[in-house]
Order: sequence, then C-alpha cells, then structure tokens
Amino acid sequence: MIKLQKGVFMLIQILDILRILVVCIAFFFGYLIGFKNGYNPAAQLHFMIPIIIVTIAGISGLEGIFLGDSTAKAKGFESDRNYQMQSSFALLSFAVVAMIVLLCNWGILSELTIFFSFIIFFFLSGINHAVDAIKNKNYKWQNINRPFITFLLIAGMVYPVIEVLKRIN
Repeated sequence: MIKLQKGVFMLIQILDILRILVVCIAFFFGYLIGFKNGYNPAAQLHFMIPIIIVTIAGISGLEGIFLGDSTAKAKGFESDRNYQMQSSFALLSFAVVAMIVLLCNWGILSELTIFFSFIIFFFLSGINHAVDAIKNKNYKWQNINRPFITFLLIAGMVYPVIEVLKRIN
C-alpha cells in the first residue's frame, strides 16, 4: 500500500511537470508561428489556445476524476469527492469545448471566448490557492505554484491577445 501511495504521488508530480512542459512547448512554437513572416497573432493563438487548455484543463480534469483524493492530499486540501468531481467535470468541459472550437474551425473569437472562460477560472483558482497558502500556511508545491504559474500564463498571453483584438474589424 505504501508503494502505491508513493507511486500515485509520483504520478501526480509527473502530471504537474507534464502540464508545465507542454505549455512551455506551446509557447515556444506559438511565438515561433506568430512571428513567422511578420506578426500574426491569430495564427499564434490558434495554435496555443487549444494546446494550453487541453493540457491544463484536460489533464487536471482527468487527474481529479481518477486521482482526486491523492491530488487533494498532495495539495494539502481535504478531500471532498462531490466538489472535486464537479470541478473536474468543469475542467474537462473547457478541454472538450476547446477541441470542438478547433475542429469546427469557429475562428479566433470563439477561441478567445473559451480561453477567457478558462483563464478566469484559472485566475480565480490561483487566488484560492494563494489565500490557502497564506491563511493556512499551506506551502506545498502543488498548492503554491498555481498563483505563479497563472501569472506567467497570463503574462505570456497578454501581447498576442491584445494584438489580435486590435486587428479584429
């Protein structure tokens, strides 16, 4: 049983690292695509948005469904399966809608809509984690990284989002 718990904890850490790495790769290639032959923020965001949302929300949603109790413990939270499942389904819905928008080629406004919905959820989640860290002195990596990662994600997306909004009609 102890090996299983260590294995599950290691899997949770691997999923954290995987999310961060894939998003970093999406940023690298997204900016590469965006700045190819001038600057095309729509092409950049068309590449980046679905990858970011599916990676973060999709993996987190599946993690919450299948590893919810262990994930809660790793973050220093109490386990409440009903709320965890509800949050997990919300996260999965972001990932599914991002894929539908991409596959149906609904365009940059639809991509921005799902991105804004996702990033607002992620921003509020970051605030929740920061408050928990300060209020409850919960300084576990899985808890304190959220506010910082959220800030970096928003900072990296501000320029292309503003640029694409300037160019829409």
